[in-house]
Formats: sequence, structure tokens, C-alpha cells
Amino acid sequence: MVNPQRINPAPGQESVWDYPRPPRLEDTSKHIQIIFNQVTIVDTHSAKRVLETSHPPSYYIPPGDINMEHLLQTPKTSFCEWKGPAGYYTIRVGDREAHNAAWFYPNPTPGFASLKDYVAFYAHLMDVCYVDGEKVQPQPGNFYGGWITSDIVGPFKGSPGTWGW
Repeated sequence: MVNPQRINPAPGQESVWDYPRPPRLEDTSKHIQIIFNQVTIVDTHSAKRVLETSHPPSYYIPPGDINMEHLLQTPKTSFCEWKGPAGYYTIRVGDREAHNAAWFYPNPTPGFASLKDYVAFYAHLMDVCYVDGEKVQPQPGNFYGGWITSDIVGPFKGSPGTWGW
């Protein structure tokens, strides 16, 4: 196992190595936008973000700020030790689909109860995701759903050789 070398944050930046474990859920008023197949499916200032050691934030969107007609629930499930069982959505806009591209917690654990039915999206499966107008970089690898912006520094879990962190 390689020990990560923490990048020291500059003023106005956050280090994912200062995030807690177990993770913390917090409200954010940052402007979140998600576009898929040239359609804005998310536009909100009412997201929540989950902050966990070594991970860039995952943003969860209230269903009322999502064009839910583009989300189709799938049979896929998974389990998070912190948040509980998750369900998934395929995103469909016109003739284009992204399978299992978003997830949600229908019955989250008590510490994450306010996350109920909020939806998070894999940035690498969307055309573009923005936080306050800045284009998001997806967390490395295809397993995690964190969003990297210029105000977040790592290194980030998800790249080859980081699974043991």
C-alpha cells in the first residue's frame, strides 16, 4: 500500500485529507448544473454534499430540482456502510441513455436521513457537470462518484493503487 502525500491546500481550497471519516453531510448553496444530451437535467442551489476522507465531494440533488422525467429506476442496488442501501437510475434524454448513472438512498441510515431520495450523478457519465460555473472533473476510476473542482485538492482515492487507502 502506498501512503498518499497530502497536497497542502492554498487559501480558498479544501484538502480531502481534512474531511472526516465517517463522512459528514452538509447543505451547500453552490450552483449545481448537470447537462446530458444537450438538456439541463439539474439546476439547483439546494444540494447537499458528502465529505469523506480521501474523496472529493459527492453532490446530492433534491428531486424537486431534477427533471425526473429523464430518470428511470433500475434494478441495480448497492450498500454503503455509512448511508445504507442505494438504488440507481438510468438517465434517458431523447435517444441517448446512461445506464446506472445516478444513485439515491430511499431509506438512509439515521445520520443521513436528510439525504432521503436526493440523487447523486456520476460526472463521467454526464456530458458536463458544473459547480458554481466550473466544469467538474470526475473522481478517478469508475467506482466512486466524487466531483473535483479547483477548490478541492487530493490526492484522491480511485486512481490505480489507491484502493488500500
